[in-house]
Amino acid sequence: MPSPHRERLVVGLVIDDNLDRPDGVQQYVLTLGAELTRRGHEVHYIASTTVRTDLPNLHVIGRNVGVTFNGNRLNTPLPASRAQVRDLLARVPFDVLHVQMPYSPVLAGALVSAAPARTAVVGTFHIYPHSWWVTAGTRVLGLVERRRLRRFGTVFATSEAASAFARATFGVPTTVLGNPVDVARFRPSPDGPSPDEPSPDGPSPDRPVRIVFLGRLVPRKGPRELLAAAVAMTRAGTQRPWTLTLAGRGPLHDELAATVAREGLTNVDLPGFVAEEDKAALLADADVVALPSTGGESFGISVVEALAAARGVVLAGDNPGYRTTMAGLERQLLDPADTATFARTLGRWVDDPQGRAEIAQRQRSAAARFDTPRIADEVERGYRAALAAARAAL
Repeated sequence: MPSPHRERLVVGLVIDDNLDRPDGVQQYVLTLGAELTRRGHEVHYIASTTVRTDLPNLHVIGRNVGVTFNGNRLNTPLPASRAQVRDLLARVPFDVLHVQMPYSPVLAGALVSAAPARTAVVGTFHIYPHSWWVTAGTRVLGLVERRRLRRFGTVFATSEAASAFARATFGVPTTVLGNPVDVARFRPSPDGPSPDEPSPDGPSPDRPVRIVFLGRLVPRKGPRELLAAAVAMTRAGTQRPWTLTLAGRGPLHDELAATVAREGLTNVDLPGFVAEEDKAALLADADVVALPSTGGESFGISVVEALAAARGVVLAGDNPGYRTTMAGLERQLLDPADTATFARTLGRWVDDPQGRAEIAQRQRSAAARFDTPRIADEVERGYRAALAAARAAL
């Protein structure tokens, strides 16, 4: 329950997409919503077409159409009816509407316009562009929404890169605050397997070094580049045997499988989709986690999960969004397109069990910055400041 000195808030978490997929913005909404509920606040989820039925206080407004945006497949809403919007705002006395940005004028925008003056409006800006047309489209949207953006009392951005993009396209100042991640769920058990230890007689051949990629098999996430580096590493040779797991599903699966077959890589497997409840175990069993995204990342939830779980080293693509997530671990960032350097980096970590073990604790400390309670503390402070300002203006 909230502290007796803290007001219980009625919060509406607004997302223009559905809440059926485990993508980054959906994870943000669901993780934050669960934590705010745990703290005793009344949380409502406002989304476009959603089929799941397990969420309390879910309000589905409008219908979706599928589009591809910023390298992702997502849904954008058709206009919500004014009657639906008015009815929701009449039934639920929201203290705060927390809008995921950039947003659609026909759903979130309609709610913001219709919200009473006593309701504070807060935003979180989630994207960093992967292409010029995303930048152009977002800039146009920012111009269209310029007047409505004045209702926002506080705007967070998930990274320095997202903050700069929000300022350039929406013209709004932001506070950088990463995504909330349930770090405890990914923290390795003290009773679990320990990392390889170097032996005076040389590395043990019993357990190959395990390299893991976990993500969508799409060009932006870098599985092609990782596989190319693995091929180059095979040709150069390593002291220790290794395996590579490319876990996930997506349109590149068949292409990657064909490359594995053509190169005769019997130590590379593509297991397909990994259920949410199995992700922590897969990451915790890895000696090297490689997440070589080529760009378009506004944060990197998967990177934080790997930092929290891995008993070895986490390597990540050197892109603007991941630089916030990997702050303090910049030497583990790499250029996925530089195959030769990527291969040498992989090979060095494959052959350095002591180095992998030493880096793990630093990585867990880095992940702890984004633990859900810490992020929720800052979000609550933003809510209360925006709500105080809204009330003072009445």
